[in-house]
Amino acid sequence: SFVCGVLVPGGIVGAVCLLVALEKHISGLMIIAMLGASVMLVGGTRMKYVLMLGIVVAAAGCGLILVSDYAQTRVNTWLNIDSVDPLGEAWQTLQGLYAIGSGGFFGRGLFNSLQKFGYVSQPQNDFVFAIVCEELGFLGALALIVMFALIVGRGVKIAMRVPDSFGALVAVGLVMKIGIQAALNIAVVTNSMP
Repeated sequence: SFVCGVLVPGGIVGAVCLLVALEKHISGLMIIAMLGASVMLVGGTRMKYVLMLGIVVAAAGCGLILVSDYAQTRVNTWLNIDSVDPLGEAWQTLQGLYAIGSGGFFGRGLFNSLQKFGYVSQPQNDFVFAIVCEELGFLGALALIVMFALIVGRGVKIAMRVPDSFGALVAVGLVMKIGIQAALNIAVVTNSMP
């Protein structure tokens, strides 16, 4: 029914998203909303209702960007990377792109990254994809993306074979958390999104 399939799970996801929005954590808001939407879809919610909830969350995200100086700076840096101060707001993004570009096709070799020594912020977590690209090159980055896709695909296959609904929802939620987080991390590091 509409109440059990849309209002209850949408209300739960919406309440969590509202709390995260109050903290002005836009990336966390995106991750939670996408996770909620994917679990709702697997749970049987119609696509049109999930899309309507997505529009509400997107509007909330845009509203957060308008009231947050930090978010506006990130969006401005993303849109105008060539004209933003390379030693200021664009430092992290440019250093990540330098790491990706310097890896070439085959990379510098495992543990031979130069950018991780004080140039790229958080090379062990936020910018790990840039370091992988620098050390292992395009082929290593492609292999990593394929591995994430295989993990997500295998998790979805497992979720489809689980005999109970709760197990399927848990499996999809876990594997989508990995997939969504990886996709967003790669998108930010490659400057595909702010």
